[in-house]
Amino acid sequence: MATTIRQTVAFDAPPHAVFEALLDSRKHSAFTGQKASISRKVGGNVSAGEGYIHGRNLRIEQDKVIVQSWRTTDFKESDPDSQVMFHFSKKGDGTRLMFVHSKVPDRLAEEFRQGWIDYYWVPLKAYLESPTA
Repeated sequence: MATTIRQTVAFDAPPHAVFEALLDSRKHSAFTGQKASISRKVGGNVSAGEGYIHGRNLRIEQDKVIVQSWRTTDFKESDPDSQVMFHFSKKGDGTRLMFVHSKVPDRLAEEFRQGWIDYYWVPLKAYLESPTA
């Protein structure tokens, strides 16, 4: 079976800044502290976490939506790709990010649920608040 993870996160930065941090290879590497190579084109490759994560861009709408196929080295060969969706909306001067990670193998769901918080949302908030963002 598979699990769907849903999280909503608020950032004190405009949607464009959050969108760019997730889709720009240099910024993504900066906030996660791990090498990332992310195409900005639909169908382009995604690699993050020093190669732990890989996938493809399925849909990109500037400052609004990113959808990617996504798997990690923890996936079994028989596991289908999971899918991540980042939906950005303006909330005051900041951003409301609605995140959905679907088709997560059940055995990895709790680790991934906490991993998004620990390895993405917390460091992304800190990065966006830093003067170098």
